Amino acid sequence: MSTSDGWLAAALVPLLALVPVLWRIAYGSPKDRLIGQNLTSLLAGLVLLLAAQGFHRASYNDVALVVSVLGPTGTLIYARFLDVLPDSRLVRWTALVGVPATVLPLCAATGPGRAMVKLLLIGALLIAGSVVTSGRGGKGGVTA
Repeated sequence: MSTSDGWLAAALVPLLALVPVLWRIAYGSPKDRLIGQNLTSLLAGLVLLLAAQGFHRASYNDVALVVSVLGPTGTLIYARFLDVLPDSRLVRWTALVGVPATVLPLCAATGPGRAMVKLLLIGALLIAGSVVTSGRGGKGGVTA
């Protein structure tokens, strides 16, 4: 098994985690769908980062950068329409544990340089966006 296969096998973990999330989006309440949308953008960013390393395609990192910016933005827009930002410990913990567990090995594999800085920026954006959009300690409202 080559290192590329290892990165692609690692990409299967967040990809398979999308299955129950998509179920929640399809059949959940509007609050559940909002949480699912937030978690989908986080997991998609992680899949793209791992796939970029596995396929040796740096352009996938650019797509992950766009997802890390637009995903939380979309969540906040929908939260504004629903007038609620539901609290989600699942999103928060996935961001705080899953993103470093993905980005740090990628940084070690990439080595120092511009690509590493980009990976760290994407990781920081994924964490910050997910933590901000995962609610504020149970307060359900969005302030204007």
